[in-house]
Amino acid sequence: MTTSPSTSPLRAAAPGRVWAHVGQPFTEPYFDLVVVGAGRMGAALTLYLRQLLPHRSVLLIEEGGLPNEEGATILAPGIWSTLDLPVAQQEQARWTRTQLETALGDVQWRPRALAELHTQETPGARPTREALADFPEALHLINPEQLPFARLDGYAATYRPGNVALNAAQQAIKLGANLLLNTRAVPLPAVSAQTDSGSTGSGLARLKLERLTVTNTHQIVTHETLNLRAGVTVIAAGAAGPALAEHQLGVHTAHGRAYQQYPRLEQPSREDAPILRTGPLTLRPQHGGYTLIPAPHHRDPHGYQPTAGHLTGVQTGLRRELLEDLVALMPAVPALAAEGLQVGRSLSDLPGAWVSLPGGRVNGWPLWEELTPEAFLLLGGPSADTLGLWVAHDLAAELARRQAAVGERQPM
Repeated sequence: MTTSPSTSPLRAAAPGRVWAHVGQPFTEPYFDLVVVGAGRMGAALTLYLRQLLPHRSVLLIEEGGLPNEEGATILAPGIWSTLDLPVAQQEQARWTRTQLETALGDVQWRPRALAELHTQETPGARPTREALADFPEALHLINPEQLPFARLDGYAATYRPGNVALNAAQQAIKLGANLLLNTRAVPLPAVSAQTDSGSTGSGLARLKLERLTVTNTHQIVTHETLNLRAGVTVIAAGAAGPALAEHQLGVHTAHGRAYQQYPRLEQPSREDAPILRTGPLTLRPQHGGYTLIPAPHHRDPHGYQPTAGHLTGVQTGLRRELLEDLVALMPAVPALAAEGLQVGRSLSDLPGAWVSLPGGRVNGWPLWEELTPEAFLLLGGPSADTLGLWVAHDLAAELARRQAAVGERQPM
Protein backbone atom coordinates (compact mmCIF):
# COMPACT_ATOMS: atom_id res chain seq x y z
CA MET A 1 0.00 0.00 0.00
CA THR A 2 1.32 3.46 -0.92
CA THR A 3 2.47 5.69 1.91
CA SER A 4 1.44 9.27 1.19
CA PRO A 5 1.22 12.51 3.13
CA SER A 6 -1.96 12.69 5.16
CA THR A 7 -4.74 14.90 3.94
CA SER A 8 -5.61 18.13 5.69
CA PRO A 9 -7.52 17.65 8.96
CA LEU A 10 -10.14 20.09 7.69
CA ARG A 11 -13.44 18.42 6.78
CA ALA A 12 -16.13 19.45 4.34
CA ALA A 13 -18.32 20.71 7.18
CA ALA A 14 -15.67 23.18 8.34
CA PRO A 15 -14.78 26.30 6.34
CA GLY A 16 -11.30 26.49 4.92
CA ARG A 17 -8.52 28.82 6.02
CA VAL A 18 -7.48 32.06 4.30
CA TRP A 19 -3.89 33.30 4.42
CA ALA A 20 -4.11 36.86 3.12
CA HIS A 21 -0.69 38.30 4.10
CA VAL A 22 2.75 37.29 5.31
CA GLY A 23 1.85 38.04 8.90
CA GLN A 24 -0.15 34.80 8.90
CA PRO A 25 2.34 31.89 9.05
CA PHE A 26 1.78 29.20 6.41
CA THR A 27 3.17 25.84 7.54
CA GLU A 28 1.05 23.31 5.63
CA PRO A 29 3.33 20.77 3.87
CA TYR A 30 0.79 19.04 1.63
CA PHE A 31 -2.63 19.29 -0.05
CA ASP A 32 -4.38 16.71 -2.18
CA LEU A 33 -5.22 19.29 -4.84
CA VAL A 34 -3.63 22.67 -5.50
CA VAL A 35 -5.06 25.21 -7.96
CA VAL A 36 -2.71 27.96 -9.10
CA GLY A 37 -4.65 31.10 -10.06
CA ALA A 38 -7.86 32.45 -8.50
CA GLY A 39 -9.38 33.99 -11.60
CA ARG A 40 -12.74 32.88 -12.88
CA MET A 41 -11.49 29.49 -14.10
CA GLY A 42 -9.38 28.63 -11.06
CA ALA A 43 -11.97 29.77 -8.52
CA ALA A 44 -14.75 27.84 -10.27
CA LEU A 45 -12.59 24.72 -10.47
CA THR A 46 -11.86 24.98 -6.74
CA LEU A 47 -15.56 25.16 -5.97
CA TYR A 48 -16.38 22.17 -8.16
CA LEU A 49 -13.54 20.16 -6.63
CA ARG A 50 -14.95 20.73 -3.16
CA GLN A 51 -18.40 19.72 -4.35
CA LEU A 52 -17.20 16.54 -6.09
CA LEU A 53 -14.32 15.60 -3.75
CA PRO A 54 -15.47 16.80 -0.32
CA HIS A 55 -13.01 14.57 1.55
CA ARG A 56 -9.91 15.84 -0.25
CA SER A 57 -7.95 18.89 0.86
CA VAL A 58 -7.81 21.75 -1.66
CA LEU A 59 -5.65 24.87 -1.77
CA LEU A 60 -6.25 27.81 -4.10
CA ILE A 61 -3.22 30.08 -4.61
CA GLU A 62 -3.33 33.61 -6.03
CA GLU A 63 -0.43 35.96 -6.69
CA GLY A 64 -2.55 39.04 -6.00
CA GLY A 65 -5.85 39.63 -4.28
CA LEU A 66 -9.33 38.26 -4.93
CA PRO A 67 -10.10 39.07 -7.62
CA ASN A 68 -6.71 40.05 -8.98
CA GLU A 69 -7.04 43.58 -10.35
CA GLU A 70 -4.25 42.97 -12.85
CA GLY A 71 -5.66 39.74 -14.28
CA ALA A 72 -7.85 39.15 -17.32
CA THR A 73 -10.90 38.03 -15.31
CA ILE A 74 -11.77 41.44 -13.91
CA LEU A 75 -11.63 42.98 -17.42
CA ALA A 76 -13.30 40.10 -19.27
CA PRO A 77 -16.31 41.15 -21.40
CA GLY A 78 -18.85 39.10 -19.46
CA ILE A 79 -21.04 38.44 -22.51
CA TRP A 80 -22.95 35.18 -22.71
CA SER A 81 -24.23 34.37 -26.19
CA THR A 82 -24.61 31.28 -28.35
CA LEU A 83 -24.54 33.22 -31.63
CA ASP A 84 -22.34 31.23 -34.05
CA LEU A 85 -21.63 28.60 -31.39
CA PRO A 86 -21.33 25.07 -32.86
CA VAL A 87 -24.28 22.79 -32.17
CA ALA A 88 -22.04 20.40 -30.22
CA GLN A 89 -21.33 23.13 -27.64
CA GLN A 90 -24.83 24.52 -27.20
CA GLU A 91 -25.55 22.25 -24.25
CA GLN A 92 -22.28 23.24 -22.57
CA ALA A 93 -23.19 26.90 -22.99
CA ARG A 94 -26.66 26.37 -21.52
CA TRP A 95 -25.14 24.58 -18.52
CA THR A 96 -22.81 27.53 -17.99
CA ARG A 97 -25.76 29.92 -18.21
CA THR A 98 -27.64 28.00 -15.52
CA GLN A 99 -24.61 28.22 -13.23
CA LEU A 100 -24.31 31.95 -13.79
CA GLU A 101 -28.01 32.57 -13.20
CA THR A 102 -28.60 30.35 -10.20
CA ALA A 103 -25.50 28.90 -8.53
CA LEU A 104 -22.91 31.64 -8.02
CA GLY A 105 -24.69 34.39 -6.15
CA ASP A 106 -24.99 37.90 -7.51
CA VAL A 107 -22.89 38.15 -10.66
CA GLN A 108 -24.98 41.08 -11.96
CA TRP A 109 -26.63 38.89 -14.57
CA ARG A 110 -28.61 41.02 -17.06
CA PRO A 111 -30.51 39.58 -20.05
CA ARG A 112 -29.58 41.80 -22.99
CA ALA A 113 -30.02 41.51 -26.75
CA LEU A 114 -26.94 41.18 -28.94
CA ALA A 115 -27.02 42.62 -32.47
CA GLU A 116 -24.43 41.35 -34.93
CA LEU A 117 -24.14 43.90 -37.75
CA HIS A 118 -23.11 43.04 -41.33
CA THR A 119 -22.27 44.83 -44.54
CA GLN A 120 -23.93 42.10 -46.63
CA GLU A 121 -26.96 39.90 -46.27
CA THR A 122 -26.27 36.80 -44.20
CA PRO A 123 -28.43 33.83 -43.09
CA GLY A 124 -30.77 34.78 -40.28
CA ALA A 125 -30.23 38.52 -40.74
CA ARG A 126 -32.86 41.19 -41.27
CA PRO A 127 -32.65 44.92 -42.01
CA THR A 128 -30.70 46.72 -39.30
CA ARG A 129 -33.28 49.49 -38.87
CA GLU A 130 -35.95 46.87 -38.29
CA ALA A 131 -33.82 44.78 -35.91
CA LEU A 132 -32.91 47.83 -33.81
CA ALA A 133 -36.27 49.58 -34.01
CA ASP A 134 -36.70 49.26 -30.23
CA PHE A 135 -33.22 50.68 -29.58
CA PRO A 136 -33.01 54.11 -31.24
CA GLU A 137 -29.93 55.12 -29.24
CA ALA A 138 -28.06 52.16 -30.75
CA LEU A 139 -29.00 53.30 -34.24
CA HIS A 140 -27.40 56.67 -33.49
CA LEU A 141 -24.04 54.98 -32.89
CA ILE A 142 -23.84 53.29 -36.28
CA ASN A 143 -24.43 54.04 -39.94
CA PRO A 144 -27.25 51.68 -41.07
CA GLU A 145 -26.35 52.38 -44.69
CA GLN A 146 -22.90 50.91 -44.09
CA LEU A 147 -24.26 48.09 -41.91
CA PRO A 148 -27.66 47.33 -43.46
CA PHE A 149 -28.14 43.80 -42.04
CA ALA A 150 -28.30 42.50 -38.48
CA ARG A 151 -28.70 39.20 -36.69
CA LEU A 152 -30.29 39.51 -33.27
CA ASP A 153 -29.65 37.18 -30.34
CA GLY A 154 -32.48 37.97 -27.96
CA TYR A 155 -31.28 35.35 -25.46
CA ALA A 156 -27.88 36.91 -24.75
CA ALA A 157 -26.88 38.40 -21.40
CA THR A 158 -24.12 40.28 -19.60
CA TYR A 159 -22.53 39.67 -16.22
CA ARG A 160 -19.38 40.42 -14.21
CA PRO A 161 -16.69 37.72 -14.40
CA GLY A 162 -14.92 39.31 -11.41
CA ASN A 163 -18.00 38.57 -9.29
CA VAL A 164 -17.94 34.98 -10.55
CA ALA A 165 -14.36 34.56 -9.32
CA LEU A 166 -15.07 36.19 -5.97
CA ASN A 167 -18.32 34.34 -5.28
CA ALA A 168 -16.98 30.96 -6.44
CA ALA A 169 -13.92 31.29 -4.20
CA GLN A 170 -16.02 32.34 -1.21
CA GLN A 171 -18.38 29.39 -1.72
CA ALA A 172 -15.42 27.04 -2.04
CA ILE A 173 -13.96 28.33 1.24
CA LYS A 174 -17.28 27.75 2.99
CA LEU A 175 -17.11 24.17 1.75
CA GLY A 176 -13.62 23.67 3.14
CA ALA A 177 -11.22 24.90 0.45
CA ASN A 178 -8.20 26.91 1.58
CA LEU A 179 -6.99 30.17 0.01
CA LEU A 180 -3.45 31.54 -0.05
CA LEU A 181 -3.25 35.11 -1.37
CA ASN A 182 -0.32 37.35 -2.34
CA THR A 183 1.76 34.30 -3.16
CA ARG A 184 3.56 33.42 -6.38
CA ALA A 185 3.39 29.67 -7.02
CA VAL A 186 6.02 28.03 -9.23
CA PRO A 187 5.25 24.40 -10.16
CA LEU A 188 8.25 22.06 -10.16
CA PRO A 189 8.82 18.57 -11.62
CA ALA A 190 7.22 15.86 -9.52
CA VAL A 191 9.05 13.60 -7.10
CA SER A 192 8.34 9.92 -6.58
CA ALA A 193 6.39 8.67 -3.60
CA GLN A 194 7.70 5.66 -1.71
CA THR A 195 5.61 2.60 -0.93
CA ASP A 196 5.85 0.53 2.23
CA SER A 197 7.84 -2.06 0.31
CA GLY A 198 10.37 0.54 -0.81
CA SER A 199 9.30 0.66 -4.43
CA THR A 200 8.34 3.87 -6.17
CA GLY A 201 4.64 4.78 -6.29
CA SER A 202 2.78 7.63 -7.93
CA GLY A 203 4.57 10.96 -8.11
CA LEU A 204 3.84 13.97 -5.94
CA ALA A 205 3.55 17.43 -7.43
CA ARG A 206 5.89 20.08 -6.00
CA LEU A 207 5.56 23.84 -5.84
CA LYS A 208 7.83 26.65 -4.73
CA LEU A 209 5.84 29.36 -2.96
CA GLU A 210 7.04 32.95 -2.84
CA ARG A 211 5.00 34.92 -0.34
CA LEU A 212 4.91 38.54 -1.41
CA THR A 213 4.74 41.78 0.53
CA VAL A 214 4.97 45.50 -0.22
CA THR A 215 7.78 47.70 1.04
CA ASN A 216 7.52 51.29 2.26
CA THR A 217 8.49 52.38 -1.25
CA HIS A 218 5.63 50.35 -2.76
CA GLN A 219 7.87 47.66 -4.21
CA ILE A 220 6.61 44.09 -4.30
CA VAL A 221 9.25 41.78 -2.82
CA THR A 222 9.48 38.15 -1.73
CA HIS A 223 9.11 37.90 2.04
CA GLU A 224 9.78 34.18 2.29
CA THR A 225 10.11 31.11 0.08
CA LEU A 226 8.40 27.84 1.00
CA ASN A 227 8.03 24.37 -0.47
CA LEU A 228 4.74 22.56 -0.90
CA ARG A 229 3.76 19.11 -2.14
CA ALA A 230 0.46 18.06 -3.65
CA GLY A 231 -1.28 15.07 -5.12
CA VAL A 232 -2.30 17.10 -8.18
CA THR A 233 -1.56 20.64 -9.29
CA VAL A 234 -3.80 22.51 -11.72
CA ILE A 235 -2.29 25.55 -13.40
CA ALA A 236 -5.14 28.01 -13.94
CA ALA A 237 -3.00 31.12 -14.22
CA GLY A 238 -4.56 32.42 -17.43
CA ALA A 239 -2.19 33.71 -20.09
CA ALA A 240 0.79 32.93 -17.83
CA GLY A 241 -0.18 29.27 -17.52
CA PRO A 242 1.41 27.84 -20.70
CA ALA A 243 4.73 29.53 -19.89
CA LEU A 244 4.70 27.97 -16.41
CA ALA A 245 4.10 24.57 -17.96
CA GLU A 246 6.93 24.97 -20.43
CA HIS A 247 9.55 26.72 -18.33
CA GLN A 248 8.95 24.93 -15.03
CA LEU A 249 7.69 21.49 -16.02
CA GLY A 250 9.40 21.19 -19.39
CA VAL A 251 6.13 20.41 -21.18
CA HIS A 252 5.67 22.02 -24.58
CA THR A 253 2.24 23.47 -25.35
CA ALA A 254 0.74 25.01 -28.47
CA HIS A 255 -1.07 27.78 -26.60
CA GLY A 256 -0.49 31.51 -26.95
CA ARG A 257 -1.53 34.85 -25.54
CA ALA A 258 -2.47 38.32 -26.73
CA TYR A 259 -2.51 41.70 -25.02
CA GLN A 260 -6.04 43.07 -25.03
CA GLN A 261 -7.14 46.64 -24.35
CA TYR A 262 -10.66 47.77 -23.49
CA PRO A 263 -11.13 51.50 -24.22
CA ARG A 264 -14.30 53.37 -23.32
CA LEU A 265 -16.81 55.03 -25.60
CA GLU A 266 -18.64 57.71 -23.63
CA GLN A 267 -21.98 57.59 -25.41
CA PRO A 268 -25.15 57.22 -23.31
CA SER A 269 -26.44 53.66 -22.92
CA ARG A 270 -29.70 52.71 -21.26
CA GLU A 271 -30.13 49.76 -18.93
CA ASP A 272 -31.68 47.71 -21.75
CA ALA A 273 -29.30 48.85 -24.51
CA PRO A 274 -28.20 45.99 -26.79
CA ILE A 275 -24.69 44.70 -27.27
CA LEU A 276 -23.43 45.69 -30.73
CA ARG A 277 -20.94 43.59 -32.68
CA THR A 278 -19.45 44.35 -36.06
CA GLY A 279 -16.40 42.69 -37.53
CA PRO A 280 -13.61 42.59 -34.93
CA LEU A 281 -15.29 44.92 -32.44
CA THR A 282 -17.98 44.53 -29.78
CA LEU A 283 -19.63 47.47 -27.99
CA ARG A 284 -20.80 46.38 -24.55
CA PRO A 285 -23.15 48.69 -22.63
CA GLN A 286 -21.58 49.29 -19.23
CA HIS A 287 -21.62 52.01 -16.56
CA GLY A 288 -23.84 54.28 -18.63
CA GLY A 289 -21.57 54.16 -21.69
CA TYR A 290 -19.87 51.46 -23.75
CA THR A 291 -16.79 49.34 -23.25
CA LEU A 292 -15.08 48.45 -26.52
CA ILE A 293 -14.04 44.81 -26.80
CA PRO A 294 -11.71 44.10 -29.72
CA ALA A 295 -11.18 40.62 -31.09
CA PRO A 296 -7.49 39.64 -30.92
CA HIS A 297 -5.76 39.64 -34.30
CA HIS A 298 -3.24 36.91 -33.56
CA ARG A 299 -1.09 35.50 -30.82
CA ASP A 300 1.58 37.93 -29.72
CA PRO A 301 5.13 36.59 -30.16
CA HIS A 302 7.16 35.56 -27.16
CA GLY A 303 8.76 38.59 -25.56
CA TYR A 304 6.36 41.09 -27.13
CA GLN A 305 5.78 44.21 -25.08
CA PRO A 306 2.67 46.29 -25.86
CA THR A 307 3.40 49.60 -27.56
CA ALA A 308 1.01 52.46 -28.23
CA GLY A 309 0.30 54.00 -31.64
CA HIS A 310 -0.20 57.47 -33.10
CA LEU A 311 -3.38 58.94 -34.57
CA THR A 312 -2.73 61.84 -37.00
CA GLY A 313 0.63 62.28 -35.36
CA VAL A 314 -0.75 62.35 -31.80
CA GLN A 315 0.39 59.72 -29.29
CA THR A 316 -2.45 57.53 -27.99
CA GLY A 317 -2.66 54.70 -25.50
CA LEU A 318 -4.04 52.22 -28.06
CA ARG A 319 -1.84 49.48 -29.44
CA ARG A 320 -1.33 49.89 -33.17
CA GLU A 321 -3.54 47.00 -34.35
CA LEU A 322 -6.51 48.20 -32.32
CA LEU A 323 -6.00 51.78 -33.46
CA GLU A 324 -6.07 50.69 -37.11
CA ASP A 325 -9.24 48.65 -36.54
CA LEU A 326 -11.06 51.57 -34.93
CA VAL A 327 -10.07 53.97 -37.72
CA ALA A 328 -11.26 51.48 -40.36
CA LEU A 329 -14.63 51.11 -38.57
CA MET A 330 -15.32 54.84 -38.19
CA PRO A 331 -17.42 55.14 -41.39
CA ALA A 332 -19.66 52.25 -40.22
CA VAL A 333 -19.64 53.30 -36.55
CA PRO A 334 -19.46 57.13 -36.61
CA ALA A 335 -19.53 57.27 -32.80
CA LEU A 336 -15.92 56.09 -32.86
CA ALA A 337 -14.92 59.32 -34.58
CA ALA A 338 -16.61 61.51 -31.98
CA GLU A 339 -15.09 62.96 -28.82
CA GLY A 340 -16.51 60.15 -26.69
CA LEU A 341 -13.78 57.68 -27.67
CA GLN A 342 -11.23 57.51 -24.86
CA VAL A 343 -7.86 56.75 -26.47
CA GLY A 344 -5.58 57.93 -23.66
CA ARG A 345 -2.02 59.17 -24.02
CA SER A 346 -0.16 56.07 -22.87
CA LEU A 347 -0.78 52.37 -22.27
CA SER A 348 -1.40 53.02 -18.58
CA ASP A 349 -4.42 55.20 -19.44
CA LEU A 350 -6.41 52.25 -20.81
CA PRO A 351 -7.51 49.02 -19.10
CA GLY A 352 -5.65 46.06 -20.56
CA ALA A 353 -4.57 42.51 -19.77
CA TRP A 354 -2.97 39.45 -21.29
CA VAL A 355 -5.55 36.95 -22.54
CA SER A 356 -4.79 33.28 -23.13
CA LEU A 357 -5.36 31.84 -26.61
CA PRO A 358 -6.07 28.10 -26.29
CA GLY A 359 -4.32 26.26 -29.08
CA GLY A 360 -2.74 29.56 -30.08
CA ARG A 361 -5.95 30.51 -31.91
CA VAL A 362 -7.85 33.75 -31.49
CA ASN A 363 -11.10 31.75 -31.58
CA GLY A 364 -9.84 28.85 -29.46
CA TRP A 365 -12.31 27.25 -27.05
CA PRO A 366 -11.67 26.90 -23.31
CA LEU A 367 -9.90 23.65 -22.50
CA TRP A 368 -8.00 21.58 -19.98
CA GLU A 369 -5.16 19.24 -20.70
CA GLU A 370 -3.02 16.79 -18.80
CA LEU A 371 0.61 17.93 -18.69
CA THR A 372 1.93 15.11 -16.50
CA PRO A 373 0.14 12.58 -14.28
CA GLU A 374 0.43 15.13 -11.46
CA ALA A 375 -0.18 18.41 -13.33
CA PHE A 376 -2.98 19.83 -15.46
CA LEU A 377 -3.45 23.07 -17.38
CA LEU A 378 -6.78 24.93 -17.44
CA LEU A 379 -7.37 27.76 -19.93
CA GLY A 380 -10.35 30.05 -20.55
CA GLY A 381 -9.51 32.46 -23.35
CA PRO A 382 -11.83 34.65 -25.45
CA SER A 383 -14.78 32.22 -25.20
CA ALA A 384 -14.63 31.72 -21.44
CA ASP A 385 -17.70 33.93 -20.95
CA THR A 386 -19.90 31.31 -22.58
CA LEU A 387 -18.11 27.99 -21.98
CA GLY A 388 -15.53 28.48 -19.22
CA LEU A 389 -17.50 27.16 -16.25
CA TRP A 390 -18.45 23.97 -18.08
CA VAL A 391 -14.81 23.24 -18.89
CA ALA A 392 -13.77 23.90 -15.27
CA HIS A 393 -16.47 21.50 -14.07
CA ASP A 394 -15.43 18.92 -16.65
CA LEU A 395 -11.88 18.92 -15.28
CA ALA A 396 -13.17 18.63 -11.70
CA ALA A 397 -15.34 15.68 -12.77
CA GLU A 398 -12.37 14.01 -14.48
CA LEU A 399 -10.23 14.37 -11.35
CA ALA A 400 -13.09 12.94 -9.30
CA ARG A 401 -13.38 9.97 -11.67
CA ARG A 402 -9.67 9.29 -11.37
CA GLN A 403 -9.86 9.51 -7.61
CA ALA A 404 -12.73 7.03 -7.58
CA ALA A 405 -10.66 4.65 -9.69
CA VAL A 406 -7.58 5.01 -7.48
CA GLY A 407 -9.58 4.84 -4.28
CA GLU A 408 -7.76 5.36 -1.03
CA ARG A 409 -4.60 3.49 -2.09
CA GLN A 410 -2.57 6.56 -3.13
CA PRO A 411 -2.87 10.29 -3.83
CA MET A 412 -4.06 11.35 -7.27
